[in-house]
Amino acid sequence: MIRMSDALARHQDRKAKGEEGFTLIELLVVVIIIGILAAIAIPVYIGVQNNAKDKSAQSDLTNAKTAVIAYYADGKTTAVTTANASTVLADYGFAAGAANTFSVISASTTTSQMCLKSISATTTAWYITASTGPSTTACTATSP
Repeated sequence: MIRMSDALARHQDRKAKGEEGFTLIELLVVVIIIGILAAIAIPVYIGVQNNAKDKSAQSDLTNAKTAVIAYYADGKTTAVTTANASTVLADYGFAAGAANTFSVISASTTTSQMCLKSISATTTAWYITASTGPSTTACTATSP
């Protein structure tokens, strides 16, 4: 009890003398706590960023698939290729994201042999066919 009253007396003396502020130990504790929080938050944030980049590539593929299906449903007969995809599919609402690399694996004149690929900013390759959704499983030119 004496120690507690001594500490209280010292605190009151400092207050009476006009001394204010934090001790070095208090400041170090705050810095350590902030460091721990940053060490936890930064990896989580990076994971969220990478997930968003992959979702962007998947979204591009889904939009491209919809545009290809609409293109052939309109009776078009020119095969959609990597070289002409941006111009041919633009009328159907497709524009590849700037951070993703889009390509056509199969250049068929129907959707039955369609295979599209998009590489996300995380360098993950995503594929889609007429009958599947975005997947990391590679498809080939002969995939249905």
